[in-house]
Amino acid sequence: MSFWDKASKLLLLAGGLNWGLIAFFDYNLVTDLFGSSEDTVRIIYGAIGLAAVWLAYRMLAWRAGPPKKKRR
Repeated sequence: MSFWDKASKLLLLAGGLNWGLIAFFDYNLVTDLFGSSEDTVRIIYGAIGLAAVWLAYRMLAWRAGPPKKKRR
């Protein structure tokens, strides 16, 4: 498992927990930890979104199997 896979899983875990806290307790952990700076929060949410795209790509690549070699 690569560094990007591990980092993506960690970001998605944090994002999922944050969404759960918002839904059930109306508490946003990201804004509490990093302040209400709109730019900082957008960067964090953007990183979580990119992590989701990365893991979706990895899952699709894994399902497709290894790349096939070309015959000469």
